Amino acid sequence: MGKKIASVIGKILLPLLVTLLLLTGTLYLMLQKCCNGPSMAARDLLIPTLLETGQLKFLASLVCSEEEIQEIVNRNSMEAMSAEVDPSLIRIDREENAAQDTDGGEADGPEETFDENGIRIEEISGRAFFAKMMIVKDPASVCVASTYPWTATGKNLDKLVSDAGAIAGINGGIYVSKENKGGQPLGVVVQEGQITYNDPSGQTGTYMIGFNTDNVLIVQDLSGMGRSDFKAYVEEAHIRDAVAFQEESSDKNNHFVQLIVNGEARKMDGQGSGANPRTVIGQRADGAVLMLVTDGRGADGHLGATAADLIDIMQDYGAVNAANLDGGSSSTMVYKDAYEMASVTFYYQNSSWRLPTAFVVKPAEE
Repeated sequence: MGKKIASVIGKILLPLLVTLLLLTGTLYLMLQKCCNGPSMAARDLLIPTLLETGQLKFLASLVCSEEEIQEIVNRNSMEAMSAEVDPSLIRIDREENAAQDTDGGEADGPEETFDENGIRIEEISGRAFFAKMMIVKDPASVCVASTYPWTATGKNLDKLVSDAGAIAGINGGIYVSKENKGGQPLGVVVQEGQITYNDPSGQTGTYMIGFNTDNVLIVQDLSGMGRSDFKAYVEEAHIRDAVAFQEESSDKNNHFVQLIVNGEARKMDGQGSGANPRTVIGQRADGAVLMLVTDGRGADGHLGATAADLIDIMQDYGAVNAANLDGGSSSTMVYKDAYEMASVTFYYQNSSWRLPTAFVVKPAEE
């Protein structure tokens, strides 16, 4: 009996093992060809893309030396931005917004329509990605939802949205994604003016991304701030809702935050980054909030969006300020209990990873 069981197991496992070895060998040869082939552009896109992933960073060092990797990263890098957000560039006319109905237009631009919740969603097809842009007319309706008080396990985006009494949302700030538990945020979290997570110096390059009480999107470098410094800053700057993301390029992390500040796009070499799923939040001069989510990592054959792609899109939509949020497998968008953009991870392809925070949109008041 034991021999029969062993024989059956062998017949099942051996083909699987052979298939796995063939796939691994094929992948390795493809990487070698890409990195050592005639196309420098393909290599310059692939290596930064791998470095931005959570689990596949090691593949870059399998086919390129550390010196080659650094050269490639340098050819696709972004210059630092020192300017801080100028809130005066955002002019939110609440009376004018209230006077316009859902099929009204803007005086200085083409007619713009929104649904009953002041939301419009548009599809965008790029060179190597598919994306959706959610435009939210009233920035006061955008806030942070979370799983606070924090536990080991986070929630899927649709659950975060519904539990907050919201109608829509995108994934939020950086968090501990190990084992996809998603319950622990990193950096900072602010909700309705109250700090619910405060560790700005817990990692390098922490940026706060959120809204003040005037409903202006603020992107603030927290370098050098401790817990007491951040508490004072929230009070002085009247921050009402915010999360954090990280600006760092190293062996461990390849993250970027600032894309557009005060109407000025970030300068970069090459594409600025690799191509991956992305989540971006921005704001137009009239206060409307721009929420962008792209796919990638093989979803529908797409590799993803680069930093240059994100800047181009946000400029096309009139962003005065725009910031990159947590991306990769976390990038998701929900509207009316349905996933407009779901995680690219195979086992969460109709849902999202578990998350501790999200930017959500409250429904319009009746």
